[in-house]
Order: sequence, then C-alpha cells, then structure tokens
Amino acid sequence: MAKEAPKNGTFCWNELITNDVEKAGDFYTSLIGWEKATMPGGMPYTLWKADGNDAGGMMARMPEMGDVPSHWMSYITVEDVDDLASKVEGLGGKVLCPPNDIPNVGRFTIIADPTGATVGLITFPKE
Repeated sequence: MAKEAPKNGTFCWNELITNDVEKAGDFYTSLIGWEKATMPGGMPYTLWKADGNDAGGMMARMPEMGDVPSHWMSYITVEDVDDLASKVEGLGGKVLCPPNDIPNVGRFTIIADPTGATVGLITFPKE
C-alpha cells in the first residue's frame, strides 16, 4: 500500500544539511537510535529511519550553498511550488533556491520570510 501524501499546508519533511555527514550520522544514530539508509539516485543522500519508517533525511552541504552552517530544514507541503515562489518577493520574502525537481519525489523551493527565517516548500506529484 502506498503511503498517503501529506496534506497541503502541513510540515512534511525534516532534512539535515551538514558539513560532516559521518559525524552527524554517528551522533543521531547514537543519540536517538535512528538507522541510516542510502537513498538511491544521483547525489549522496541519507534517509533517517525510525522503526523502519522514513523519519527525515541528511545531505552534505553543496558548494552552491556557500558558507551556510550545518542546520535542519523543514518542508511544508503546498499545492503549487511555482505559484507560491512567484508570490514570495511581493510579500516581502526572498526565494533562496528557485523551484527545482527532485526526481521521483516532487518539486521544491527554499524561501526566506520577511524576518529571514527559512523554510522549504514542496509539491508532491498527484497520484
């Protein structure tokens, strides 16, 4: 049975962007008891597993991210990432990463609100 897609407007995924995936991986597996699994695909990506279920993800900081420190990023499910990204600047925010496709997952963007707080928005494919 396929997993039900998260409802629009809800937080749906948490992802660790880190400068040291090995050290962070060891820390969270020891502290919380998560297991690590490698997600198949083009870039190295770790899935956190709790009781065999996906609990989040982890990836190395990419060069285009600049000097951003290690951090957790939360994602909110939305109906149309492209539509919302086009509205961000008019509302006083900033698009930090324009809408992009994640193969076999969906389409995402990273934004900052007018206070500088960042969040990811993601649209999952319709089944």
